[in-house]
Amino acid sequence: MAETLTLTLAPTRDPRVFAAPDGRLLAPPAGWACLPPGDAALTRRVKLAGSSWSVIEHKGRKAFSRGLWAPEATIASVRAALEAERSTEAYARKRVADVARREQTQAAYVVSFEQSVFEMLRFSPRWDPLARVVAARVAAHATPVGSGTVARTERIPVEERARAAVIAWMRHQTTGYDDMRIARVKGARREVRRELAEISRSLLDLHRRDTPHEPRGCTLCQAAAKPA
Repeated sequence: MAETLTLTLAPTRDPRVFAAPDGRLLAPPAGWACLPPGDAALTRRVKLAGSSWSVIEHKGRKAFSRGLWAPEATIASVRAALEAERSTEAYARKRVADVARREQTQAAYVVSFEQSVFEMLRFSPRWDPLARVVAARVAAHATPVGSGTVARTERIPVEERARAAVIAWMRHQTTGYDDMRIARVKGARREVRRELAEISRSLLDLHRRDTPHEPRGCTLCQAAAKPA
């Protein structure tokens, strides 16, 4: 059985030289090629077929794949086998079933997350219709697959996801954040977001009290009144 070992390396300015965690600079062996990211099944099978190098670039808190280096013959062999498998009717049926299952799961999560947002808002009965609209808008913004929003992570409880998603939605819909010119100073954007979050929380609290106010003067009411 082939030895399966995947090193995780970082890119350098030279597209064929990579940095190891211990600082060593490594070049791929002769006969190796880069498998670009994008086909998770192919990448996974190439990793299982033998030794490989996974090139990951970190930008802030995010990590981006820059491809998988492995023997070119291995990549070609695994790709041919996978393409043959994908050409069968059985695979096509499985794909249709998988897509349907994912769509059902996604639809259920959107409904569940919208309810979590509604419960998190805790608006007074007077503002219940507003809460329904806001919950639907937040869920629609935060739940799409691949959106990268906090609603897509399972690392924190859904209640925290709902709270963070509401604040993020309000930042763009009820404040001037998108048009702000923020100094390119470390921590400046984080501080602006913190201040806007405090304003958003105060606005939410306003609707948790059974006190009327003029919707035309409320940025949340105005945001909810806009076409979806």
